[in-house]
Amino acid sequence: MITSKLPRFIVAAALLCVFQFTSFQVHGADAELITNGNFETPAKDGTSPAGWGHLGGALSWEQENGNHFLRIKSQQPGKMDLLYHLFKLPPGAKALQLTWRQRITGLKVGAKPWFDARIVLAFKDAAGKDMAQKPSPPNTHANSDWEPRTASFLVPDGAASLVFMPTLFQVESGTYDLDDISLKTTDPAPIVAAAMAAAEADKAAQVPVEKPDPSKWPEELHVEGKQVLNKDGTPVWLQGVNIGGMESLAADKHIMKSAVVAVDVWKANIVRLPVNEAFWFGRTPYQDDGGVAYRELVDNVVAIVSNRGAYVLLDLHRFRAPKQEHADFWTDAATHFKNHPAVLFDLFNEPHDVSWDVWKSGGFVSEKKAGVDESAFLTEDEKIKANAGFHSVGMQALVDAARATGARNIVIVGGLSWSGDLSGIVNGYALDDKGGNGIIYGWHNYNWHKDWQNRVLNTAEKYPIFVGETGADIKKMTFIPAKDQEDPYTWAPDMIGFIQKYKLNWTAWCLHPKATPILISDWNYTPTPFWGVFVKDALAGKQFTMARMR
Repeated sequence: MITSKLPRFIVAAALLCVFQFTSFQVHGADAELITNGNFETPAKDGTSPAGWGHLGGALSWEQENGNHFLRIKSQQPGKMDLLYHLFKLPPGAKALQLTWRQRITGLKVGAKPWFDARIVLAFKDAAGKDMAQKPSPPNTHANSDWEPRTASFLVPDGAASLVFMPTLFQVESGTYDLDDISLKTTDPAPIVAAAMAAAEADKAAQVPVEKPDPSKWPEELHVEGKQVLNKDGTPVWLQGVNIGGMESLAADKHIMKSAVVAVDVWKANIVRLPVNEAFWFGRTPYQDDGGVAYRELVDNVVAIVSNRGAYVLLDLHRFRAPKQEHADFWTDAATHFKNHPAVLFDLFNEPHDVSWDVWKSGGFVSEKKAGVDESAFLTEDEKIKANAGFHSVGMQALVDAARATGARNIVIVGGLSWSGDLSGIVNGYALDDKGGNGIIYGWHNYNWHKDWQNRVLNTAEKYPIFVGETGADIKKMTFIPAKDQEDPYTWAPDMIGFIQKYKLNWTAWCLHPKATPILISDWNYTPTPFWGVFVKDALAGKQFTMARMR
């Protein structure tokens, strides 16, 4: 029976499970715990790999170019397909290392974010009962070609066996291929040390919540012509960094520390804070409080930054073209931060693949055609939603939504081509501010973008510009031809020199070690030599010379 083999949480999660069960007895502390992990040796019947039982249904033994591997293929949307194995552990095992190769194709995650491709791991004691301690399941939402993966984890006292279950966990569709699976005992010391280091990093990331202190806040800003001025009419040059994380996590443990570091250490006078309207309203499965905790975290960041006399740019970090839900966000968020002198509104992160008419006034957005796609960082579900046809309200509607609340706060409005093109602004597509403190036009630029003159400088002759994202990484982006990506060491000083020459307002991407192009290499906020060092020097006042335009 299924219930005699599967942990209770798996049985409860699935109405239909396709699985295979095999138990291995292994002796020896350093033994390989998986037999025929490369799937090359056939069973006697020649239809399945030796040691893996008889496959069928969702499970198959495949071959490509002489190489054999295991395949799990989704059979029905919303149901679960898996392979179940139980491995006996050698006496005295304290830690295990699992290595494998995987390829994922056609994956569409299910109704919950954790309905994805994953390897569920669990321990059983000598009596065969499930143990409470379980390793975190290695999982993915993204399609990929063959790639190596590894996971190391401690073995709890009393564990006699490990349950190993590669799984398509209630996905809508997908194929999960696995090969070269190996499980061995390993030294627990590095795992313990890493856990302790992570705990220390978490502790170091904690900063106290600050009460808003209006006496320390910067002056309210407004736009006159192509300048940004304070209340006294003095020009203000906004320079800073992005602190990413809250656009993809409902609770980011580093964000408050990053806000402190950005202003106190990196000397930013503005911090761009990417946010997500679904988290703001508490509409994700990870939230059960209607977004209260998320909004409080945003408030905490605003207090930290504004209490230090700097500005916060609240960035609705969405793509393609705005929908009514984004206008609804600005109705709520603009009401929340109405006329806060330190808060500016970046209305929509990166519009792309629409006409200037639709960009400005809205209309039907057709399904995106194939071509160069800069959305490699999005999940497959986000890509589908962004690229499918829908009705857009247009950027003017976002301005209107904010202004209808009575909020005067300066708004940033990104152009087309992933905010990389502002040419339409000087060709009849400028927006109406509706009586606020002004509009600054947003431009994003990375080390593969060209034609700076037409894409930004022509507009900068008449309007203020905010370079909301810019950067370069030594690691090549997979979605842009490698030959089109300039070396950061030549590009970075020229880009910063360009910003300084034309005194463009800017926030570099990104003060996060995993959000490329990365400004820092770790949570000690160590500047990366190819990007972070340049930005930190520029924010400290170092002048760069632009050798050439792009």
